[in-house]
Amino acid sequence: MEEKYKSLSLRSQLCFPLYAASREMIKRYRPHLDKLGLTYTQYIVMMVFWEEKTQNVKQLGEKLYLDSGTLTPVLKTLEAKGYLVRTRSKEDERVLNVEITEAGEALKDEALAVPQEMVKHIALEREEIYALYKLLRKLLEDAPAFEE
Repeated sequence: MEEKYKSLSLRSQLCFPLYAASREMIKRYRPHLDKLGLTYTQYIVMMVFWEEKTQNVKQLGEKLYLDSGTLTPVLKTLEAKGYLVRTRSKEDERVLNVEITEAGEALKDEALAVPQEMVKHIALEREEIYALYKLLRKLLEDAPAFEE
């Protein structure tokens, strides 16, 4: 490859190993999440609600770096499964509030095994995992603010 085009080499891109590693991690989650009847995106949504029982769609999108076009079908599916309830705000009808149900809360106990199983799929030492996590969080923090 000509020197002036080296920056276009796949091997020189930070984005590619991040993309490939993300896809690989999600693939490794799949068998564990299939037991819960959740996709990866549904799982991360539920994790937010296991921590904080109520969110509006905008808050949720900011936490997960997802837009409402991605979140809406996920929330509809989770509501159909009985895990979440969506309601319009009485103060502002444009705001869609989402709350976890008892069934959604009960799913948390079933999900406890997922992180423990996933650690077995990561060929890194505990210190390396922590360092990688810190670097990835730093990348996200330096990203431009999420806006719809």
